Amino acid sequence: MQNSESNPPLCRMAELISRAACKGILKKAVLSKPKDSGTVRTALTLRLVGGRTVLQAETLRADHKALHENIEREDVERILSLSSAFLQINLLTSVGECELRRSKNGKETLLGGEKLLRAMETAEAPTVQVSGNNREKSYILKGDEPFLRLLDVSDANGRVKDKKQSKFRQINRFLELIRDCLGHLPKDGTLRVCDLCCGKSYLSFAAYHYFANVLGRRVRMTGVDLKPDVVEYCNSVAKKLSFDGLEFLCGDVGKYDTEDHVHLVISLHACDIATDLVLGKAAQWKSDVILSTPCCHHEMNHTLSCEALSFIAEHSMLRQKLCDAATDALRLKRLEASGYAVCTLELIDPEETPKNIMLRALRRPDFDPRSKEAQRLMEEYRAAKAFLVGDADVAF
Repeated sequence: MQNSESNPPLCRMAELISRAACKGILKKAVLSKPKDSGTVRTALTLRLVGGRTVLQAETLRADHKALHENIEREDVERILSLSSAFLQINLLTSVGECELRRSKNGKETLLGGEKLLRAMETAEAPTVQVSGNNREKSYILKGDEPFLRLLDVSDANGRVKDKKQSKFRQINRFLELIRDCLGHLPKDGTLRVCDLCCGKSYLSFAAYHYFANVLGRRVRMTGVDLKPDVVEYCNSVAKKLSFDGLEFLCGDVGKYDTEDHVHLVISLHACDIATDLVLGKAAQWKSDVILSTPCCHHEMNHTLSCEALSFIAEHSMLRQKLCDAATDALRLKRLEASGYAVCTLELIDPEETPKNIMLRALRRPDFDPRSKEAQRLMEEYRAAKAFLVGDADVAF
């Protein structure tokens, strides 16, 4: 990519889209706020057409018609030409995201572009699965897996129950996110996995099945939760399935420890500061991959002390949304300072659940905790925390 000082933001965005497409890590680029009122938006995705991968542009018109164009991934000029008709562009990749904003008077601002470029160059980027023009969704799980029947997701015939369709999609999406991280996990030997605040453990059983039965890996997995009845139930299900490498323990996540190196930590909807306990424990273990979907965010709502944001915080509904986003952003800054490449991902359609933000952290093997970079990242985290909550003693 050309020098940012001589290369306008729109050009840099077009180059980022092309680079992400060529590396196979582009999830989607959404072109919105069109200059032409007859257009609603354009979405760019990778598509397999005639045995080769192209960048497919789907433009939704105001008359509800959809137009399609296949673009060569290296064709920056065509991407630039298409992008010039829009005032906002959001690029989502498997290693992060960035956004371009353009005002009507011609001012352009690229947010997160340099950070995304560094992630593309330094991270071992997980590629995105590319489908053909047949839009039928292909899931990792079929629905007839024995663990889905025992967990009441599917019936005796292997059909996913109507009321469990959302849960089935959620489980499959989580497995896709795990699949994206396989390059950051050891390729042989026993995988050590922990599901902290595991609850009913849909993800524990799904992840164990994926590693052990789909990939044929040896797995030692532990689920930890405070509820003894849930733990007892999960252990009984694991026994019925002969998942010998899967165990569930009753206890406080903050007090749980293991002498093993934990390769993967997962957590779905750990409530409030329980997510911080999970992330803190995973970072302490120097886990290779952390996948966490937070639940409620009450802590900052009680401790937010920021005069500059009072115009938002004075409105209760907006205050909660602000605290949700700020809490997760602080968590990511803390993980960055601990040596992780971080990003947020969408777990599932927000229409199905508002708790759809996935925090992903991939451990950087080259990270030196004594380096100037590490000091800078920790200073950024502390400054952000002080800005939001002052000197309050909080969990983040």
